[in-house]
Amino acid sequence: MIPSLQKDNQPQVPSASPLGTDFLRILMMSDEPGVIESPAVASTSVAIHVGLPSRIACRRGGESHRGTAIHGDIDIIPSGIPSRWELKDKDMVFVLSVSPKLVRVVAEERGLDPARVEIRNRFQVRDLQIEHIGWAAKTEMERGFPCGRLYLDSLATALAAHLISDYSVLSGHPGRTRTGLPGRKLKQVLAFIEENLGHDLSLAEIANAASLSVSHCKVLFRQSVGLPVHQYVIRRRVERAVSLLREGNLPISQIALESGFAHQSHLAMHMRRILGISPKTFRDNLQ
Repeated sequence: MIPSLQKDNQPQVPSASPLGTDFLRILMMSDEPGVIESPAVASTSVAIHVGLPSRIACRRGGESHRGTAIHGDIDIIPSGIPSRWELKDKDMVFVLSVSPKLVRVVAEERGLDPARVEIRNRFQVRDLQIEHIGWAAKTEMERGFPCGRLYLDSLATALAAHLISDYSVLSGHPGRTRTGLPGRKLKQVLAFIEENLGHDLSLAEIANAASLSVSHCKVLFRQSVGLPVHQYVIRRRVERAVSLLREGNLPISQIALESGFAHQSHLAMHMRRILGISPKTFRDNLQ
């Protein structure tokens, strides 16, 4: 979803105000089950689903889609198009909104007519390049924007260029065919990981979720998400811990266990490595 939403005809208050620069605005949003009307905005928005699987139906631009959104699934919402979302489960998305000015500038730099650049409407696609840009922006936000405007603007430029190249009407291939797990099997594997993050997962269990051999699963998973299985699981556990820290309801020791870590020190080690901050400091900064 995108900022300034309405649920059941009542104003929907975002979890935080959008942050970023003139070229890129970013926002983490969480919505409870229900119907959400999202008005048209001038920016092109990229909504990356984060967290637990969520059953979603959406109507946008005369098209409809219904399915289960898995962590990393991407919706591309063109400028000027309203959306209607029906959520069966609590949903969380990380939204990157690219300004129309930047899209024009990037199009001109590529020798294209900006007036002919129209971004396509897409539902629950997988795209490693968009994910990498999104996770980089998300990490920058969680660290308090230490790299500044120049870094965010570079991410915005890369995102705008990729949208024009792969998801505009000028693209010869709307969404490149990727190697790796087929969409259905990838969703099965990712959903299994999400539902079992708090458990002591084994590679054999993960492979079995998609009826694959361990060796085949390792190769195809990395091609699909850009990380080895064990690294992906650790990152998702850290992200799950960050979500629980934001909620502020559980002690850090319990959050570590709920997220699948052996103990609090285990969580702290991986959180410092991935985010550069300890769980206690992260929680203190929220206050």
